[in-house]
Amino acid sequence: MSLFITLAADALVAVLLVATILTSVKLSRRITAMKTDESAMRRTIGDLVTASAAAERAFAGLRATLDECDRGLSERLDAAERSSAQLAAHVQAGEGVIARIGAIVSQAGRPTARRDAEPATVGQPVPMRQVSASERLDVALAAAQAMSERALDRLRAKAA
Repeated sequence: MSLFITLAADALVAVLLVATILTSVKLSRRITAMKTDESAMRRTIGDLVTASAAAERAFAGLRATLDECDRGLSERLDAAERSSAQLAAHVQAGEGVIARIGAIVSQAGRPTARRDAEPATVGQPVPMRQVSASERLDVALAAAQAMSERALDRLRAKAA
């Protein structure tokens, strides 16, 4: 029996040895695959680090561009506000001129004695009602005609 036990023990050791070899081969393949995956993972991580650095630079560039656009827009808005204020002042001055011309035209139709009696109203703006552009042009045309008639009267007076 001892021969049978020895043979059985040797067979069992042989089977276990084959199982160990097969397990070692499988583990070796898994380790090789993991090392391959590790190098691929390292490359992927390196690519991610490079991409994140590029993204940070791009964000910094975008922030700089945004700041520059903000400054440019602020400058343009300030310039637009100044232009608007200047335009409003010019419009107000123009309406004052139109009001004075209207006062001159209205005085041109009065007799000479009344024109001399009220010279202070010419320099002061006359409150105007809302008039259309054509009415303003008519007033300006009448004022220009009145001024030219006065100039002709002065020339005739000098010539005489």
